[in-house]
Amino acid sequence: MKFLSPFYIQPRFFYAGIAIVLLFGLSYFVPLLFIVAQLCILILGAFFLLDVLILFTGNQLEAERILPDKFSNGDTNQIDIHIKNTYGIHIYIDIIDEIPEQFQVRDFKIKVHIAPKQAKTVHYDLKPFERGEYHFGTLNIYTTSVFGLVAKRYTFCKNAMVPTYPSFKQLRKFELLNINKNALQYGLKKVRRLGHTMEFEQIKEYVLGDDLRTVNWKATAKKNNLMVNQFQDEKSQPVYALIDKGRMMKMPFEQLSLLDYAINATLVISNVVLKKQDKAGMLTFSKKVENRVVAERRTSQMRLILENLYNVDTDFFESDFGRLYANIKQHINHRSLLLLYTNFETLDALHRQLPYLKAIAKNHLLVVIFFKNTELNTLINEKAETVQQVYDKVIAEKFAFEKRLIVNELKKYGIYSILTTPQALTIDTINKYLEIKARGLF
Repeated sequence: MKFLSPFYIQPRFFYAGIAIVLLFGLSYFVPLLFIVAQLCILILGAFFLLDVLILFTGNQLEAERILPDKFSNGDTNQIDIHIKNTYGIHIYIDIIDEIPEQFQVRDFKIKVHIAPKQAKTVHYDLKPFERGEYHFGTLNIYTTSVFGLVAKRYTFCKNAMVPTYPSFKQLRKFELLNINKNALQYGLKKVRRLGHTMEFEQIKEYVLGDDLRTVNWKATAKKNNLMVNQFQDEKSQPVYALIDKGRMMKMPFEQLSLLDYAINATLVISNVVLKKQDKAGMLTFSKKVENRVVAERRTSQMRLILENLYNVDTDFFESDFGRLYANIKQHINHRSLLLLYTNFETLDALHRQLPYLKAIAKNHLLVVIFFKNTELNTLINEKAETVQQVYDKVIAEKFAFEKRLIVNELKKYGIYSILTTPQALTIDTINKYLEIKARGLF
């Protein structure tokens, strides 16, 4: 077992000692300095003992690290350290917190000073880019007095763990009523269509323009007047997020993988779906289909989706869209809105999966969501001055053009698509869902 002493001599003490040694050396040439050096030794020793007595007798330091219940992936999370000074003097503190290894921070230190009998709360921020468990070590606090010759080490809050979940902070950011009105223009309009839907509303008198197929002959006979059934848009439509966790989704943008962007967007869109009185569900797929949450509209649905998103990770296989199609055909019986988060880099990659996408789109409203390669923008926009730069620029433009061809190819077969940047994924997905719902497409 490693022993850690609570007693540390500060560099200031050694600097003073070096200065005294130099005085003794110079006293060979100036004898008067010998007496000065001896006096300095006595003074240094007296201050050293006084410093020890101040720090190590009677008074204690109180501190607590305050952690959130969970971290939000890809967001800034605040950590608080509350410190109370029970000493009767000003104290100077170095805080060295053993933060989780995922952050790879080796020079963490916060310096503060606290007045006598006062308390202070210190904040620092952490921004995780991976989901999972984040283990904190010991909170180390080194206390010195105004003399600064000795430090006393305190330790607090050992072995704490905080789980990192998908970005639940975006739920607040994208709350339906708080989003900019322009972004919610489709959601603000209530659309009512007559006929052809499943939910009966009322029987009313026929007016010119009503669908004759909705005539209620029994009510017509009773009222001796032509009566029709009126229907309204069916509520609680199922909406599924289908998350591709194959190797293409491991690609990172701004330290966060495409998979994590999709997971964060899924959490937000599920919340919006439930607020719009629809049913939210999800599943992930690669070589097999996993993490299935059946589309429901219940109070525990968001917690269930969050828990299923927590441990989703890429498996580095090529995704099996045929298995996805078979699973959807078997388990999703009602016509649903399917938001498929995936990534196609080339038109050939799309053509390999297109038969399965067309088959899915026959029975469901399919929206394929894939990503622009924003890192190509630098190559496309910069001026090419060498042959190699011209070559790189042409290749980058070819890849960007193929993304637009993929959109047109999907549109040809009646499949909706969203080509977006990772940063704009969430708001673009919300807008597409609200547009589809307002137009009554499912």
